[in-house]
Order: sequence, then structure tokens, then C-alpha cells
Amino acid sequence: MKLTARLAALLAALTLCFLPAQQGPTRQGGETVARPPKAETGTTPDQEKIPSRFPKKAETGAEIPTFRADVLTVSLSVAVLDNRGRFIPNIPRNNFRILEDNVPQQIATFEVGESPMTVCLVIEFSNLFQQFWSETWYQTLSAAYGFLETLRPDDYVAVVAYDLRPEILTDFTTDKRQVMEAMRRLNFPAYSESNLFDALTDTADRMSGIEGRKAIVLISSGIDTFSKITFDKARKSLQNAGVPIYAIGLMQTLRELADARGYMDSITRLDFLQADNQLRTFAKETGGQAFFPRFYGEFPNIFRTIGEALRGQYAITYQPTNQKRDGKFRRIRVELVDPATNQPLRIVDENGRPIKYTVVAKNGYTAPREVE
Repeated sequence: MKLTARLAALLAALTLCFLPAQQGPTRQGGETVARPPKAETGTTPDQEKIPSRFPKKAETGAEIPTFRADVLTVSLSVAVLDNRGRFIPNIPRNNFRILEDNVPQQIATFEVGESPMTVCLVIEFSNLFQQFWSETWYQTLSAAYGFLETLRPDDYVAVVAYDLRPEILTDFTTDKRQVMEAMRRLNFPAYSESNLFDALTDTADRMSGIEGRKAIVLISSGIDTFSKITFDKARKSLQNAGVPIYAIGLMQTLRELADARGYMDSITRLDFLQADNQLRTFAKETGGQAFFPRFYGEFPNIFRTIGEALRGQYAITYQPTNQKRDGKFRRIRVELVDPATNQPLRIVDENGRPIKYTVVAKNGYTAPREVE
């Protein structure tokens, strides 16, 4: 998507700095009671070893790491969240139903618990919008530093910044001082390109070699100016990598202000709507979430939601009934059902009131292709 010169200039003219805002067990009848997990209890899956270095970019056509050599095995990280984004624990195994291309699958393993996060923070830092001390520059760094401050001592984090190309500011580490030192390099943006698709697919490709739970937290406008790959190719690449993306969209309030003051024409408005849609699509199709905060006071709740979704999860594996190595994309749907009635599971709180919930999981994978 190419941007007009007016698009790049209109937000530069609006550099007002906005101040931060103030701020279970199963019941009869197919209901599940949602209860908060007890401290220091519950089953925690064995932690996978995290590589000490950022994996090199995988060779094109490399086999997806969730597949074994003899039998295809698919791994799913499933989060069940209430309407406030909180993880719902204590849902029994038999309430989960996995459909692959609308064919029910047999669950092989099922675990639930908390574990450290392995996260790559991908930050748009371009002279297109993040000019030094502009509102978007301030918002970008506020979101990045705010998220890093929520990490626990045993969480692994890497930081990648992108403009014309992605740059690894720091490798995966639990040393938060090293991460904060790397963040100091984000002062003056160099280029006026914002190549989102290239940066995101490159990072996800590198992370596909990391075992265990992992995710990308993306802080971006959603704008792509000059990537080598297209949106459709980026979607396919991200689906194959299997790394959930949690996107935080920038400039929501600033865009509304620009529109209200007549700086934004219909083409510019459409560019930004498309950018938001791209972030939503990447998040949804990889099993993550997209957030579009209008106020700084929304950041803490967003960070808490991401943390709960990544730390609390149901780890599920299954061996698909379709064992063909045909290289085709297979669509996955995870549902919660009442086995007695085959109807959607009704989850209630401890007072018996129904809870609206969302099941977050990746929507599919590409099967490996048989080597001739």
C-alpha cells in the first residue's frame, strides 16, 4: 500500500502530546463454573528449553516444527477469555472439540497451567510517523516500555524495531537491564519507510524454530509502504510460522482528530482502515488478538490481557485424521461443547450468572509436502 505525501504530512502536523487518562469444575446441565486459579497450585506443563540465541531465519520450505518425522502431530495453544479478556481456567478436557476441515479430531494430550512468556516485541519506528518527540513517537515508546515493565523475571523477551528493514535490538533474554539498554537506541528514526509485512514475516520465520509457547507483540500503525512481499503472501507465511500475534494499533485518537479537523481525505481514511484490518487479520489468523487503544489509560488492561492469554492456556495436541503430506492448508476450529447435548458449553461464574467467552487459537496450518 503506497501512501500519498499528504498522508505522511497530516499526522506530523498534529503533534499534540495527549496526557495519560486517570485511571471450574463442571455442574450438572452442561455448565462449567469459572473460578480464578489458586496461587501456587495447579498443574504446570514442563517448560521447553528456550534457545539462548535468536534462531537464524529458516530456509524456505522448511518443515513446520510442530510436525514429527513419522506422524503428523498438531500442537495448539488455546486461551478461553471472558468479555474482559481474563483467562478462564478449570475447563475439563472433554468440553473441548477440535475440528480440522470440519472433521472432529481426537485429542492426544491436554495440559493447563501457567508458564513464562517467550515474546518478541516488534516495534514500528519509522520517520513516517514517529518523528522525534511527536505524539506517535511518544505513544510508541510508552506502549513498548509499558509492556516491558509487566514482564516477570523468568519471561524471555527479544526486541525488533523496523522501518525500511527489521533490526534485532536485543536477542531473547531474561535480563531486563539488557532489554532496557537496547531500547535506548530508539531515539531518532532513520527512514520514512514502514515495511510491516517484511518485518513481521521475517520475525515469525525466525521464531518458528523456537520450541514451546511463544508470541509476537506488535506495536504498529498497521501501515505498510514498500514491503517486498504482498499482504496475501504475508498472511500465508504467518499462518505457516504458527506464532500468535498480539497487535497494538497506534494513532487511533490522533486519526480521529485529524479527520475532525478536515486533514484526512477519503483515500487517506481508507488507508488507515485497511491498516487496522491488516492488524486484525494477522492477529485473528495466528490465534492472537488486536487492540486499538484511544487513551494511554487503556495500556495496563491491554498488557494484562496479553499476559493472561499467554501465560494461562490449554496446551492441546492431536494427530489429524488426514495424514497426507500434500502441502495444503487445513483449517482448524476449536469449540467448547457440552458432550451430553452436543450444544455450545455454557460457562457461569460462581453466582450462576452466564459468562460470555471467546476461544482464541490459531485457525489452521499448512501440511508438509512429501519430498520426492
